[in-house]
Amino acid sequence: MNRKTLKSDGFTGFRPFDSLEIMRVPQGTGVFAVLRPNEYEPHFLKRSTAGVFKKKVPTVPAEALFSEWVDGADILYIGKAGLGSKGNRGLRSQIKEFLDFGRGLPPGHWDGRLIWQLTHTDELIMAWKELPADHVNQAEAAYHAAFVADHGKLPFANLVQAKPKG
Repeated sequence: MNRKTLKSDGFTGFRPFDSLEIMRVPQGTGVFAVLRPNEYEPHFLKRSTAGVFKKKVPTVPAEALFSEWVDGADILYIGKAGLGSKGNRGLRSQIKEFLDFGRGLPPGHWDGRLIWQLTHTDELIMAWKELPADHVNQAEAAYHAAFVADHGKLPFANLVQAKPKG
């Protein structure tokens, strides 16, 4: 499972964080992925740039970061964007919050926090795939399972494997 697999499966976007125009991200529900650019090698910050969540600091020790890194994998994180409890969520809102989290703003969730301890996050790439809301949980779980089948573990910043709900 890699960038090519995601493209052939209908993911779009593939924009570096620093040139991602959030208004061009669809508002619908779906799944999204963070990918590393070609030739990107991991270097870790001592302190995460991410915001504090429920009084918890997102920084983790370097050993933990190295143990989560998946050598040779393009995909660093796979997340989902559902409707939310008020029905006003989606990819644009979720991706904006994810990026804001990395800029030090307090997040609405803790997922993907390891991304924000990497250097040069502006070079990382965001891709997404719109899906009906009732398919989002199943799709996230399937992408996690496919990644584990290929690489033996979850993407770098996914610390919990999604399970299909329903």
